[in-house]
Amino acid sequence: MDQDSHCTAERELLEAVSRITTFSTTSPADKEENQPKAEISCQLRKENPEKDDLKDSNATLSPHSSMTTKELQEYWRNEKSQCRQVKLLFEIPSTRIVEHHLSKYVMYKIIILQTGSFDSNKSVIERRYSDFEKLHRNLLEEFSEEMEDVTFPKKTLTGNFTEEIINERKLAFKDYLRLLYSMKCVRRSKKFIDFLTRPELQEAYGCLRGGQYPKALEILLEVIGLQERLTRGNPVSIVPTLCAIMVCHKDLENPASAFEYGEKALSRLRVHSSHRYYIPLLETMITLAYELGKDFLSLQEKLEEWKAKKDPVRVFTLKELAVREYVQ
Repeated sequence: MDQDSHCTAERELLEAVSRITTFSTTSPADKEENQPKAEISCQLRKENPEKDDLKDSNATLSPHSSMTTKELQEYWRNEKSQCRQVKLLFEIPSTRIVEHHLSKYVMYKIIILQTGSFDSNKSVIERRYSDFEKLHRNLLEEFSEEMEDVTFPKKTLTGNFTEEIINERKLAFKDYLRLLYSMKCVRRSKKFIDFLTRPELQEAYGCLRGGQYPKALEILLEVIGLQERLTRGNPVSIVPTLCAIMVCHKDLENPASAFEYGEKALSRLRVHSSHRYYIPLLETMITLAYELGKDFLSLQEKLEEWKAKKDPVRVFTLKELAVREYVQ
């Protein structure tokens, strides 16, 4: 009887474990069955970004991954934090009228804050009416159904610079950005993210190419925070910016800061060894680690391991890659 009781208890334990396992491995698709069809449609219509830069951060780990337990734990902690939903608030507190040669236009100051907590790293950008108009046109091409009921402030033939019209547009553009951000497919699209970050990035990379490293670094440090908020579900996409910051720090002879940003970039490429920045980043990190007296052997091992698996190819340096970004 004791043996039968023991077997029965063992079976009950196994069944309980099975139930727990089944519950915990429920597919995300099962959880989303009750989502509105429009939301699901919106997700499916999301733009496919660049092949390497914008892969889903939840990609399955390679069975040949050489990551240590510590690196694996660090990777998943980073992934977990990246998946937390971030809600942004858009404010347009002021404007300024710009007169340049024969043109005259209004620049709208946009402040972007993270809601739910005190955000000391608010982002501030400026855009003009034609920038908003171009964004609207681009989004209509890609998300015609989702944008069907989204209204856009119309142009007027006269009175564009009156206080009344400017104030009306300030409120209209604030509501417009809020509405766009509320649609997952739009806020994750490259066109929306480019609207909020591309002009600043183009200026920063132009300064970098011209050897104006302090100015380039200043702009890049301002824009990286906004990029992180906008691309939480896709951390790999900000690797080029992190590497550009690294290049600036290195050329300004700040090896410790360069190494810090290199670590941030490398942590986002743990399972993306085919990324075009991976090898140049590793090579630069090895140089910096040696200069700073840090462990460079583990980085060297990763580099040798990659080279052993791949055919020899021409690899650009990190700086050569950086100066090729955002070339108009």
